Amino acid sequence: MGQITPFTAKVKASLREDLLDAATRLLSERGFQGLRMADVAAATGVSRQTVYNEFGNKEALVQAVALRVTADFLDGTAAALDEAPDFLTGAHRAVRHILDRSLRDPLVSSILTGTGAEDMLPFLTIKGEPVLRSATDLVSQHLRGRLPGVPEDTADLYAETTVRLTLSHLLLPTGTVAHAADAVAAVARVLLTPYLSTAEERS
Repeated sequence: MGQITPFTAKVKASLREDLLDAATRLLSERGFQGLRMADVAAATGVSRQTVYNEFGNKEALVQAVALRVTADFLDGTAAALDEAPDFLTGAHRAVRHILDRSLRDPLVSSILTGTGAEDMLPFLTIKGEPVLRSATDLVSQHLRGRLPGVPEDTADLYAETTVRLTLSHLLLPTGTVAHAADAVAAVARVLLTPYLSTAEERS
């Protein structure tokens, strides 16, 4: 039986990233229906079978793209939360980061504006459970670390509520980014006021 060496693993990881890069570019231009595994293969210089071997099918490939985009957003979100002087400031900065970043990301912008990838929208909504779970887990874990007095069920409720609210502002903006961030921070203030007061007294 052959073993996967560190070099082999590195090459495989690099290939996967190249395939995801190509798929992301093509999705921005053509959307889900227009994406062909053969075109992803051609853009990367590999066979179509290689793409299928790596991801299984087109939907799994697109889900992997969605998760990678989400991971990139969440890295910035985590930094905004961690670097803020207090939780409310962090929540405000995190929402601003997500909404501002979405305007600069070609794929997300294409999904939201309907200029090519609007049929990717289900991967953020009805098929977006992995995206929602990743974001909710991040916010809940950060909240419990920053405000250890918050019960776990309250932290989870707050996290899912604010992630869904942020996603709503992303999909159906009704005001400025600052207004959306203010709204999410207001939810935090309502749900977490008793715990915020306790934390302030200890600091």
